[in-house]
Formats: sequence, structure tokens, C-alpha cells
Amino acid sequence: MISHANILIIDDELIARENLVHVLTKEGYNAVAVETGVEALQQLEKNEYELVLTDLMMPGMNGIQILEHIKEMQPTTEVIVITGHATVSTAVVAMQKGAHSYIAKPFNLDELRMQVLKALEQRALSVEVLRLRQVIAQGKQDFPLVGQSESILRLKKTVQQLANMNCNVLIQGETGTGKELIAQGIHMLSSRSDERFMAVNCGTFTAELMDKELFGHEREAFTGAQRGQKGILEVADGGTVFFDEMSELPLNMQVKLLRVLQERTFLRVGGTQEIPVNIRVIAATNCDLKENVKKGTFRQDLFYRLNVVTLSAPPLREHREDIPVLVGHFLEQHRTPEQTITTISQETLDILMNHSFPGNVRELENIAQRALALAKGTVFTPDLLPHDVRNTPLENPLHTLEEVEHRHIEKVMLATGGNKTQAAKILGIDRVSLWRKIKRYSLD
Repeated sequence: MISHANILIIDDELIARENLVHVLTKEGYNAVAVETGVEALQQLEKNEYELVLTDLMMPGMNGIQILEHIKEMQPTTEVIVITGHATVSTAVVAMQKGAHSYIAKPFNLDELRMQVLKALEQRALSVEVLRLRQVIAQGKQDFPLVGQSESILRLKKTVQQLANMNCNVLIQGETGTGKELIAQGIHMLSSRSDERFMAVNCGTFTAELMDKELFGHEREAFTGAQRGQKGILEVADGGTVFFDEMSELPLNMQVKLLRVLQERTFLRVGGTQEIPVNIRVIAATNCDLKENVKKGTFRQDLFYRLNVVTLSAPPLREHREDIPVLVGHFLEQHRTPEQTITTISQETLDILMNHSFPGNVRELENIAQRALALAKGTVFTPDLLPHDVRNTPLENPLHTLEEVEHRHIEKVMLATGGNKTQAAKILGIDRVSLWRKIKRYSLD
């Protein structure tokens, strides 16, 4: 995890080394400092480092030479170059050779913290893309949920726990949050994984067409039915059926589905013989089915049959730290041999991290696909973003002091991965005060 990253510091000045170790250790990182390039290479042979901070001008091996060795030994390790104003042009050369960024002396501590965090996010993205490439190359079926945030890791753990419970599952979440991917994850990890996973969108069928699609029909059951046909339930026997937009299922079909869940049998359209079926049902909705039950548009008995276990798909705004990894995943997933994007600029990532994403992960996927289609170079630059993303207007430019405090604390908590000790230090308050504010603004 980013909050416990291993960081190597290289500087020939003792005070500079001690100050950097002190600051980064207080942030929760595992910081180690050495005096020379030779010592640094010895450390890199023994341990893996997510990030290296190196002074540029040092006796013996300089920062550029160290950078070249690092990229050979640990290609995914990010490097930040520390330089005096007189050597900024040399620092730019270092970035062309693969350094993440440079910090000019004397540097501001807030700037240092932010550069370190951005470099670690970029490293996490690179590692995830490399992993995905290996999965694709080996032809392995990977767990479909992408992300390393606390909420996604918690969701993955829950999915793994209930996969083999064989119970019905209800997934709730906004449009575009990946509810079908969660359902696929449950299926892939269950004992039914060798059988079919069938998805049904309840909002795209009329009641009559849904009847035929789900249950199939017998020969001559209706005009034009010259032969019998199996329905989705029969085809998926032994596997999993995923009902998306479950709230849109017509009431008469709700009755029939309830009977399938209770009796584990069904009738084809036009048929008289009961057909046994063994399926697991996973349903998804972007609305509150309890409210639909109160309104009378959804059957209470069916709701209780489906709601054995409920999972929540978090909106993207609640796990923004996964945006770098997700956009890298989508670029890798959709790129064709003719498309050239291989990296994402920091400015693009900054814009994406600040976007509200009303369309959630699906919106981010569309943004990545658009960039691939329009790009002429190898870098995902801001001009490839949709206009409304690049220029998202402020809903209310003026905010109360309470709103500003709320948003700032939320931003710092996201940046620190929920580490209250780090967040309190950045905010300049003690942990007790931060705890009170977290409770006040329901940020826990």
C-alpha cells in the first residue's frame, strides 16, 4: 500500500538526509537514507523500493547515473530528483531519462509530500498495468474488480467470503459502478465457475419478450414458433443468472421469478411439463428496492428472497485513489496495436482526480477509450479529455467556512488513504480534533 511504501533517499549532506527521513517517516513511509550512489545500488540489490529521492549533484556517481542504474535494476521504481536552481536544466534531462519529477532546493514540505504521493500513485499504476499485461499474456482469467483502495479491497474480501455460500445476492449502487463485474466476481470464485454466467437487463424487455427469453418456449407456442427453444434459465442450469436493473422487472414476471426461486422449477411458454433448474440468482439495482416495495411496484416476498446478502458498489468519488490504476487498466484493455498511448501525464491525472464522475467507472472507461481513439502521440494529455471534464464548472464558487473545512478534510483523508495520524499532521491539528471533525461531517 502507498501509505507504507519503501523510500530510498540519496544525498551527500547529512542534514538533508536526516530531515528527509524525519519528514517521510512521520508521513508513515519506510524511509532509508544513504550518502553515495554505490551505497544506494547496494540497497537496491537487497530491497525493493517504490520510490527513490536522489540529489542531482554529488561527488562520484551523480543523480543521472544513479537514475540509469535504478531503471535497469527496478524498472517500476519511481525517482524524484532534488536539485538546486542552477541545475534545473539538468533535472529536465533526468526526467527525459525516466525520472518522475524534480524538486528545486530549498523546497516546501507540502510540495515534497505532494510530489511523493503523486510518484507513488504513478508507481502503483505502472505495477497494475504490468500485472494486467502478464495476465493477458498468460491467458488467465483475472478477478474483474480493479483497485487497491480500502473500499474496493473490502468489497473483494466480502465477495470471496460469500462466493461459495450459494445464496442469492442483491447488489446496490449507482449507474456505472460495476455491479455486473461484482456479480461476475462472485460467479468466478464460486463452485459454479465452470458453468454459464448469463446476464439479463430487465429494463430492455417487454413482459412478453422477457417471458420468452427467460423461460423459453415450446413448438407452436405462438405464431411463428416452428420449433421449441430453451430460455436463459435452462441454458444457465448449474450456473449463475444476473438480473440487472431488477426494479424494472414487470410485476407478472416478478411472480414467475419468485416461483422459480421457491420451487426451483419453471414452465416454458406454451408448455405443461415442469422443468427443474439449478441456478444462483444475483440481482442488481440503482434504486432503493425497499422504497419500491412501499410503493407497491416491487413484491415484498421477492425482495426478501433476493436480499439474502446485500452488497454496495461504491461510487468512484468515494475511492478516487483508484482512478490512476483504473484508467491504466482501461487503456491496456482497449488499446489496439495501432493505438499509441503508453503513459498518462500528471496534469491529466490531476484533472481526473478532481472530476466528480457522475457516470462513475463507466464514465472513466469511456474517457480512456476516447483518448485512445484521438491520440496521435504516446502520452495521454489533457487535450484528449472531453471538454466538460477539462472545464468542469464549480456548482457553487462560494462556500461557507464549514463546507470548505469539510471538503479539505475529505481531500486530505483520501490523499492519506484514511491514515488519521498522517491526516492530522497535514491539517495541523491533533488526532482528537480530527476524530471529532470526522464524526461531525460523517467522514468515517
